[in-house]
Amino acid sequence: MKRNIIKTCVLGVGLLTLASCDDPMDELTSLVFDRVFSPVDLEARSISENSADLQWTPSEGAGTYTVEVFADDSLTFEGDPDMTFSGLTANDIPYTITGLVYDTKYSARVMAIDTADVDRNSKWSEVYFRTAAQQIFNEVKEEDVSDRSITMSWPAGEQVTRIVVSDATTGAAVVEHEVTEAEKAAGQATITGLTPETAYRINMYNGDKERGEKTFTTIADLAGAILVHEGDDLGALLEAANEGDVFALYGGNHAIGGDTAAAECAVISKSITIKGIYPTKRPRILGRFQLNDGASLTMSQVVVDGANNTSGDQAFNYKTDGVAYGALDVQDCEIKNFTKGLLYLNVAATINTVTFNNCLIHDIVCDGGDFYDCRKGRINETNITSSTIYNVATGGRDLFRMDDASSAMGGGNPTINLLNCTLNNVSGAGKRLLYLRYAGNVTNWKNNLVTNTEAVFSNQSATTPATFENNSYFNTPNLSSVVEKTNLFTDEGSGVVWDVDPNYADPDNGDFTITNEDVSTRGVGDPRWYTAQ
Repeated sequence: MKRNIIKTCVLGVGLLTLASCDDPMDELTSLVFDRVFSPVDLEARSISENSADLQWTPSEGAGTYTVEVFADDSLTFEGDPDMTFSGLTANDIPYTITGLVYDTKYSARVMAIDTADVDRNSKWSEVYFRTAAQQIFNEVKEEDVSDRSITMSWPAGEQVTRIVVSDATTGAAVVEHEVTEAEKAAGQATITGLTPETAYRINMYNGDKERGEKTFTTIADLAGAILVHEGDDLGALLEAANEGDVFALYGGNHAIGGDTAAAECAVISKSITIKGIYPTKRPRILGRFQLNDGASLTMSQVVVDGANNTSGDQAFNYKTDGVAYGALDVQDCEIKNFTKGLLYLNVAATINTVTFNNCLIHDIVCDGGDFYDCRKGRINETNITSSTIYNVATGGRDLFRMDDASSAMGGGNPTINLLNCTLNNVSGAGKRLLYLRYAGNVTNWKNNLVTNTEAVFSNQSATTPATFENNSYFNTPNLSSVVEKTNLFTDEGSGVVWDVDPNYADPDNGDFTITNEDVSTRGVGDPRWYTAQ
């Protein structure tokens, strides 16, 4: 009996509930919360030196919004706000805050306001941001940069307190300079204590707030260097050089022989250095070089142009028999427009090392000689690294040639290291990339990108197959298979990739930027052309 009474009561309550709520959704939409929801998705956008846009999603039921801004704050919101903006509506979103101070930490918060009942105002939504640093440095001109110093300028009278120079590669601070009242008034300061041919970042501050940033690279070491201006007789200076002389060239044309229409050959008989002074305004040397008497040559940041050379000879030609030459070290140069080749050794002499690093080498026809051509002597070590070689040996010649002079030269193991290079349109049908017959030859061919050639690797049994690793090839039909008496070896090294187009940006105009990410992310070819690191 009791159980029946309970069941009856429960059923009655249920019927009463259903009778009083025909549509449950009506009940949900009529709920009234204790307070308005806080603004969501609050962000600071379009941040400049003195302004920022606050963006948020409008809150249901909000009449207006209040924004408070605190300077030099990291979401602590202590004390009174530096700025307060009230009565904002949904139409004011995004709201632009102006009058901010450069390079300053700010905290901002937004509250949704119930205009009828302040007790229902939302809780604060918060965001943190930093305004952009200023840039009041004037542009750095070439004449502002020396080998061990830089002169920086800015609008005279601006409030600044210190300048910091850091190594652009490591980020380590190198020099911290306190700005004097005289420098502040003049808007100029000279920073010393730097290292030649080094990339730096320079920042200027007012207290802890940044007011300027630039990057620059110091020029070649001028200490004891012979300065060569456009119009000086470079050929005569080089022929009269003393052992160890350093020649620092200003930008412009430097014609060997003095005739830009018919440049000649500079004879180098001492170990010397040739440098360009300004990295952004490289000197253009018109002519070629003949090396005698065991000389060595170091060269950097210059353009060697053989377009107007009357002999049409190689860029570097070794002439003295029976001597041991020092190093040929070519760094960050461009070599172009030669008829016969890049280098020629046709005497019974040795060259210790030959290095071309970070170079552009192109449009060398090779009519009457091979691109890298060693006939009667021995080059102990060849290093061609992080360089781009294109449109060379197109006159029906080989890329690398070393004839067998091992008996006359007393043996040795000439080694070629071709690493991280881009090769495009080099040699041609029936020709060889490696025409090496010197006994004991060694080749390391790694991380290279080779495109658009019908050459073979080699058809000479004396050519030792290269050590291949992580190379990529495209449109190289005669490199990928071994054909009896035509191509004796191919690349079977680790990581080899065939027939993937790098999609160069503009190869006809010397731009070999790789736009195929599948190729660029592999780290093959000259690093200057990677689109992804």
